[in-house]
Amino acid sequence: MTSRTVTVAIAFIAVFVGVGWWLFAPGGNEQNPTAASDPVAVAEGSPMVEVQVPETLSGQAQIGQRGFEGLCAQCHGENAAGRQGIGPPLVHRIYEPSHHADAAFLLAAQNGVRAHHWNFGNMPPVEGVTRADVMAITAYVRELQRANGID
Repeated sequence: MTSRTVTVAIAFIAVFVGVGWWLFAPGGNEQNPTAASDPVAVAEGSPMVEVQVPETLSGQAQIGQRGFEGLCAQCHGENAAGRQGIGPPLVHRIYEPSHHADAAFLLAAQNGVRAHHWNFGNMPPVEGVTRADVMAITAYVRELQRANGID
């Protein structure tokens, strides 16, 4: 066997193992966050994740919390915990800063976004949202994420 063949085989195995881990690790399959073997049906609109809320929020995040409650919570749930069958949780590793930078939140709010991580359908633009609104809301979401171990 050549070293190139060995390298290709190792790469293939690494990808296979990584995809398997992503699909079957706890919380890894975002398309179906509830285990298929769970006999208890989850009510539509119920929170998708448990969110630990920090004891205090920065001034910017406090403003963002009010904005989130008025503009985002209807779909993304109280404290960004998601709503089963309606909208995804933003306190989730998918939205960590290294994968979805703050600018992604601004673009999603202003332009809407095609569904690509979840099966909730496309997100429409948020009518009347300003850049300042989204910056404050993003500060709130980031503080929630940090309080839940998502950096």
